[in-house]
Amino acid sequence: MADQLSRTVTGLMASYATTVRDEDIARFAELSGDDYEAHTDAEAMAGSRFGGIIAHGALLVGYMSAAGTKAIHEARLRGSTMIPVSLGFDRLRFVAPVYPGDRLAVTYHVREIDLERQRSVADIEVTNQSGTVVAVAEHLMKWLQS
Repeated sequence: MADQLSRTVTGLMASYATTVRDEDIARFAELSGDDYEAHTDAEAMAGSRFGGIIAHGALLVGYMSAAGTKAIHEARLRGSTMIPVSLGFDRLRFVAPVYPGDRLAVTYHVREIDLERQRSVADIEVTNQSGTVVAVAEHLMKWLQS
């Protein structure tokens, strides 16, 4: 199994792209219960330093997870039969606001494999259409035997 992990996951890269829509932010507020005005009240936020509503950080984590899923698909294309399970995100930071209409690109790059513990660590970076980094994280994944 260590051989399979090393062969199919080492250096793995994946990406995910999406455009954040007003509807996505509104639906996420409804699903999560996070109706903080920064995400829901355009009128109140119009006078703020942001000039309008911004996306939830947790919504960006969902996009990071989507990139992780793309990486899993890539590992399967490489021959992996393991069952990956997310252990979580470390060093997660939201470093710039994300607005409705922003086009986001999420990159996922496995930089480390712990064969003994059967884990991978990936660097994740989210950038907007201007190339501005808006969020970063490390993702820990456990690769279980099927």
